[in-house]
Amino acid sequence: MTRRKFVATTAAATAFTVVPRHVLGGHGFTAPSDKLNIAYIGCGTQGIREMASLLKQEDIQITSVCDPNKYTTNYVDWSLNGIRNIIRKTLDEPEWGAAIKGIPGGRDVGQMFVQMYYAKQKGTASFDGVSSYIDYRELLEKETDIDAVKIMTPDHLHAAVSIDSMKKGKHVVIHKPIANRMKEALKTIDTARETGASSHLLAWSERSGLGVALDWIKQGHIGELKEIHNWSNRPMWPQWTSNPEETPAVPDGFDWQMWLGPVPDRPYHPNYTHAVFRGWYDFGAGSIADMGHYSLWPLFLKFGINTAPLNARAYGTTTCRVDNNVSHGVRNNVAFPYSTIVEFEFPEQEMLSPFKLLWYDGGMKPRTPEELDVDGKELPREGMMFVGDKGKILASFHGANPKIIPEKRMVELTGSARPPKEETNRDERAWIEAFKKGEESPGTFLKAAPVTQTILLGAVAQRAGKKVVYDSEKVEIIDNERANKYLTREYRAGWKL
Repeated sequence: MTRRKFVATTAAATAFTVVPRHVLGGHGFTAPSDKLNIAYIGCGTQGIREMASLLKQEDIQITSVCDPNKYTTNYVDWSLNGIRNIIRKTLDEPEWGAAIKGIPGGRDVGQMFVQMYYAKQKGTASFDGVSSYIDYRELLEKETDIDAVKIMTPDHLHAAVSIDSMKKGKHVVIHKPIANRMKEALKTIDTARETGASSHLLAWSERSGLGVALDWIKQGHIGELKEIHNWSNRPMWPQWTSNPEETPAVPDGFDWQMWLGPVPDRPYHPNYTHAVFRGWYDFGAGSIADMGHYSLWPLFLKFGINTAPLNARAYGTTTCRVDNNVSHGVRNNVAFPYSTIVEFEFPEQEMLSPFKLLWYDGGMKPRTPEELDVDGKELPREGMMFVGDKGKILASFHGANPKIIPEKRMVELTGSARPPKEETNRDERAWIEAFKKGEESPGTFLKAAPVTQTILLGAVAQRAGKKVVYDSEKVEIIDNERANKYLTREYRAGWKL
């Protein structure tokens, strides 16, 4: 479907006319003074997906959208029709997008989605209260009445958008990670502290299973904790071992320079953009940033892990290629490997002796422990395991549903083979309520420095190819000067933070 046809098929529904706020009353009406005006930056697949749930919040008003892409149907998602069906369900329009071939996204889709929803909610034929921008910096200059910014861009833009927004006095809610470079992330956290802006990292949650595991550890059921293992089935996107050599034309309506942001210029290629950006060192932060935030941040909060790791060592898949009938290894310093193991060492914490944290992705996971062999079981595809000097606790990836293994030991110590009922708090309104009050949310950036440094140090170790020793006070790799360049990036003119 061409952009012209897209606009034509939705024009009747959107028929833009201005509707003053004072007429938007009715059942469930929330006064404008009680609403948070939100600028929504990033209208790709995950952006549209989360936009649907945000639209339903009566005390939220999305007033602006922003994305370097105007409109295309070449996005990558979990299913071919998932985004289209989310829009249909939210708008109660079963035939919306019937002519669309592919997966739609871009600022035109975001603007249309918001305006059609508000028009329907207010019982009006149309609604024209949502501005659209290519450049978030222009949005921040012109949209002076916004209260907060929701950031759904690729990782490499997170810090820039967050910092600029908070300096303009706007609260910030963002998807993980805070940034994909250590110094950018810490500067973003410092900016939140200095400006007093409220902030929220969306990977925040509270999980009762982690509390159960911690209680068992405190009770000595597995002895002294020595290691925590966490493994994921990610990546769920293609991984590459070198930059693409072909140079296709930049798609019509796509501002490639704006999408690049602080990253030095390079030719456009679709392998960099949309949902596949995560695999690149320049644009993403790998599987550990994608999924590790969901498992490790709740772990850090519950277990009181308040420091960065002392060091990290990473292992990754190797590959080779054949040139002129000669096979040779590929030195990959542009993208994360197909699979990774990262080992971190932590100092003593308030509730923990010194311990190791091991992360696995791409099909890697720990050796199956003898305790599972006793029960005739294997490690699950994703999971978390606490290893003490006298036993082990096995849980799901997020630390949920913990069990002492083997099962006989679980029964002896707890009286049951079944874990306690799992309770998870991922209250999506936590940040909304905090922002309305001008308070810190439970997912504030100010609590995220230890887990952020851990996750980003893993990428540094991966690129360094050896163990790196980290000084968190100086934000410096103290045993490998060359590796320090991976804590930051080379900036394009006009983008240095």
